[in-house]
Amino acid sequence: MKKITLALSLVLFTIAGAFAQIEKPVTWSYAAKKVSKTEAVLYLKATIEDRWHIYSQNVKDGGPVKTTFTFSPSKDFALVGKTVEPKAIVKYEDTFKMNVSYFEKSVIFQQKIKLNKATSTVKGKVEFMVCNDRQCLPPEEIEFSIPVK
Repeated sequence: MKKITLALSLVLFTIAGAFAQIEKPVTWSYAAKKVSKTEAVLYLKATIEDRWHIYSQNVKDGGPVKTTFTFSPSKDFALVGKTVEPKAIVKYEDTFKMNVSYFEKSVIFQQKIKLNKATSTVKGKVEFMVCNDRQCLPPEEIEFSIPVK
């Protein structure tokens, strides 16, 4: 009887644990490509699960948390301009009572840098919010480190 109770408890805890998984509908990947001896482009890619979306860097105040990139200062490189993004989907969202710009499936943000050294590592963080048609998850901040060779 004890073995059956133990086995049943183990199965129930396993099932409960599977349902309690934290949702992570966005994964980030990073790359860098030198375009000359003194310049490189950083690629910051968000891969987004079906039915979810993340917001543009250009969302007006009063809306969702916009995607924001913060690069750690370094003597090895300097940012050239702002982080650019492709054309976003623009749609009215009842939740925020305004038009918002967002991306589905995947999006690649790009940041040009001027290199002061042949090789470098660009560190920073990205803050973003992800929503679907039923819910929004709390804003998330993820650190990144991108080698430039």
